[in-house]
Parts: sequence; structure tokens; C-alpha cells
Amino acid sequence: MNKAIFISGTPCTGKTTVSELLADKLECGLVKINDLAIENDFVLGIDDEKGYKVIDIPALDEKVSQIISENDGLIVFEGHLSHLCGGADNVIVLRVRPEILESRLRARDYSESKIRENLEAEAMGVCSFEAYETYGDRVFEIDASDLTVNETADEIAAFVSGEKTFSFGEIDFMDWLISNP
Repeated sequence: MNKAIFISGTPCTGKTTVSELLADKLECGLVKINDLAIENDFVLGIDDEKGYKVIDIPALDEKVSQIISENDGLIVFEGHLSHLCGGADNVIVLRVRPEILESRLRARDYSESKIRENLEAEAMGVCSFEAYETYGDRVFEIDASDLTVNETADEIAAFVSGEKTFSFGEIDFMDWLISNP
């Protein structure tokens, strides 16, 4: 039985919205990793060049492990840093085609440099690779590009219940990177 499912992915792939719906469908706990880091004062500062929060990953990892050990039921952990923590039974990485992701990032008023950085990360599958380094064959990817939030949550719910399987390493957005140097 799954006790901890981590939902990760590049910013704007739908992690938060999907995870909220998934937790409702599965009637389980939901931990938003970014909120957890802020609430527990794990923010070490702000990166001067890129403007994002620098998080104390070892402290975050310890807190995640504590939450998992103190809980009897299933918990969904959501956030693009979740896969850097231990304790997941499975890690689901949401992927979205870069051209779709770009419009989402622009809608959130990301800077041009942050947009480019996130598009490159998505094209290269950075979150997937980082998750795979820790979790190996317990990492699965979903291309949510053409799925609604409901469909994505349903797919993950079916995975958690054992009705569906996903693969790893089959989603390839490198062609975007090659055509957008």
C-alpha cells in the first residue's frame, strides 16, 4: 500500500491544482512542500541572480520523513522540490510540452530568464532525472499537456489504486530545445 506519493514537476505543470483534486478524490492528506518550507522557516534566503527562495533541503527532508512516520494513511506531497526529499513510495512527475508551459509561465508574469530556465528544464526532463537519481524505478511521468486537471487526477488515482501503470523516460521534449536555441 502506498503511504506517500510525491507529485513533482517544473513550475506551472499543474502540480498544485492536480494534487488538491487528487487528495479530495483519494480522501487523503495533502502537504504542499513550498508551504511546509515557509511555515517551518526552512528558507535560507533568496538567490540574488534568479530571485527564487533557497530552501534548506536536509531540514525539509527531515520534516517530510517525520510527517510520513507520524501518519497512518496516504499522504500526497506536492511541489517541485518534493522529489529531493526521501520517503516516497512513488514519485509522479507531471510533464507539459514547452510551448504550453511557456504560456502558463507568461500568465504568471515570470521574467524572461526564469521562463527560459524553466522551459529548458522541462525540455531536458530535469525534475524527472533528479527524481530518478533517488527513486529509480519508482518514478513515473505523465504527459499532462492534453489532459484536463480532472483527467490527470483520475489517472494518478487509478495508478495509486493499482488499476493503471505509467512509464518513465518515454516523454521527450528535446525537439523543442533543438528548435529554440
